[in-house]
Amino acid sequence: MKYQIGDIVLILHSNEEGKVVDIINDKMLMVDVKGVTFPVYKDQVDFPYFKRFTEKKIIPDKKEKKYIDDVRKEKYAETKRITDGVWLTFLPLMDTDEFGDTVVEELKLHLVNHTETAYNFVYKLHFFGKPDFQLKNIVHPFEDFYLHDIQFSELNDSPTFDFEFTLVTPDKKKENHFEASVRLKPKQLFAKIEELKQKNLATFSQLLFEEYPDKKHEDVVEMGKLAAKGFKIYEASKARQHLEPARSVVDLHIEKLTDDWKHMSNYEIVSLQLKTFEKFYHLAVVHHQPSLTVIHGVGEGKLRDEIHDILRLKKEVKSFVNQYHPSFGYGATEIFFQY
Repeated sequence: MKYQIGDIVLILHSNEEGKVVDIINDKMLMVDVKGVTFPVYKDQVDFPYFKRFTEKKIIPDKKEKKYIDDVRKEKYAETKRITDGVWLTFLPLMDTDEFGDTVVEELKLHLVNHTETAYNFVYKLHFFGKPDFQLKNIVHPFEDFYLHDIQFSELNDSPTFDFEFTLVTPDKKKENHFEASVRLKPKQLFAKIEELKQKNLATFSQLLFEEYPDKKHEDVVEMGKLAAKGFKIYEASKARQHLEPARSVVDLHIEKLTDDWKHMSNYEIVSLQLKTFEKFYHLAVVHHQPSLTVIHGVGEGKLRDEIHDILRLKKEVKSFVNQYHPSFGYGATEIFFQY
């Protein structure tokens, strides 16, 4: 093996020297340059001995006497850190198969914090809506936090990468928590990997957020004024009995929702279906139902995907599954709640 951990190498494109801290595979190394660690391909580095040998030796002129007042103060070049948010970074580990083609075996996932703030985070990996892996920790300012590896073949199982962030140092002006989610479709993933190969890059990233959000100001409603204007005021503990009954099964086929659907555009149809889903979802939560089945049909899967994206961001959702059902086939999603 040409390189070993601890070797000093020359980064060819920047002419900087770094240290090998890890050997990822036969084609890639992890290199540390002045405290910054990043992956590089082996053909992007070389040993620095030839460079050191061929550099011109500068022979200083005959030294002249200098007085302390004539000596210039040294200026230290400060490395400017780029503050551009918090990212989920994917590092594909590539190998050559028996036919000589470059294939991706797995991906290494890192949480990259390019901000000046430290965050607590809860990370959850879901396949087909079911939880598979969970991790809690802290990511410090300008830190690259390794999460785990994921097999490339598992990316066909509709993985979603969900995060919940809170501030390590609480700030009254900031939100108590912030949620972010990344979902990669196979077509998007293949395009990203092809782009890496063409540009000879090592990683690609998805932005989770640029800045941690400020707290939203909630309007305070004075109940006495509302009652004086004739509005009915209910106690929160008794509000449930005044709500519409919940359903255990909701059919979102457009012909079940309106008789005038033939004159509606596709956008209007999906909007009405999502509005109806949100209504009965909230009723199910308020009535503390253990589960809810949503019939969305098969079709192209657009409505199903929209609903699944919404469910991934709901804290009260324990899990959801779109599997074969004798009554609905693959056209329904069953949602399970946690309270």
